[in-house]
Amino acid sequence: MFRKSIIPIVSSVSLGIGVLAGTKLERWIQPVNKERRFLPGFPSVLAVKLDDVGTPVQESGRKSSSVIPVNRSQEIMRFGFPGFDQVRTFDNYVMSYDRRNKNAHWVFEHLTPQNLSYDESVNRRNSEFREDTSIHQYFRSTNYDYRRTPYDKGHLAAAQNHRISQNALDQTFFLSNVSPQVGEGFNRGLWNNLEKYVRAVARNNKNVYVCTGPLYLPRLEADGKVYVKYEVIGQNHVAVPTHFFKVIVIENQIGQFELQSYVMPNQMLPADTPLKKYFWPLDAIERSAGFLLFDKIPRNMFHKINGVKR
Repeated sequence: MFRKSIIPIVSSVSLGIGVLAGTKLERWIQPVNKERRFLPGFPSVLAVKLDDVGTPVQESGRKSSSVIPVNRSQEIMRFGFPGFDQVRTFDNYVMSYDRRNKNAHWVFEHLTPQNLSYDESVNRRNSEFREDTSIHQYFRSTNYDYRRTPYDKGHLAAAQNHRISQNALDQTFFLSNVSPQVGEGFNRGLWNNLEKYVRAVARNNKNVYVCTGPLYLPRLEADGKVYVKYEVIGQNHVAVPTHFFKVIVIENQIGQFELQSYVMPNQMLPADTPLKKYFWPLDAIERSAGFLLFDKIPRNMFHKINGVKR
């Protein structure tokens, strides 16, 4: 059942002093010593619906008894939120959900050598794709939407990134973290190679921040006009993205930052294609997606962007 209360949040950045109304949200963001702290990147004035913030969900599908610790959300979103539409937090990732297209706008992860460690008791076979019941039934996708379609249920926050606990792994199987992806040659091909590459980078660096999401890009048609066209599947008309992006920020052991940004078309791709072929300028992704990424990091702080030293 959805609560209707809306809580205004006023940032200390704009007013010099932070004000939070509503005891439930205060408990969520306050540390033990009850000194108020603010999640990084909140705008000066924002109305956040309590249900839209989201809470972690246990393997059984029930909400956990406590909300994700504020310091984990702060770690993941260290360099700012791309937007605040339907933001939801889980044990190990944060997302913004697009209710019209039944896909995420974006999904954020923070990977380190420590949180990529495998718990041997964690078993992917125990995880099942399921509806995200924290989203109103009008706006969520279902397993039935994918039946008799040529598309895989493609993770945005990759399941293999979250084997630190069974619950963290299970949460990646919510359909809110899934998009329709071409299987052979994409989800089970080059896109999977990109996910493996990101994990390899994360195991050899201090911090890696990953933002992943769908794109719906325009194309020139035979009549000379440019259209944004995409397929929808199932009774809920789940949008099939034309492309997907993945942007990673790498912080090495000495505190240097590197940025890599990729866009791949949602189609079968040659398996031997070098990943660097899919480098895209970050500003082109931002313009297409409609939000800024890692805007808390001045661009001159990156010692390398898409493989080019600065």
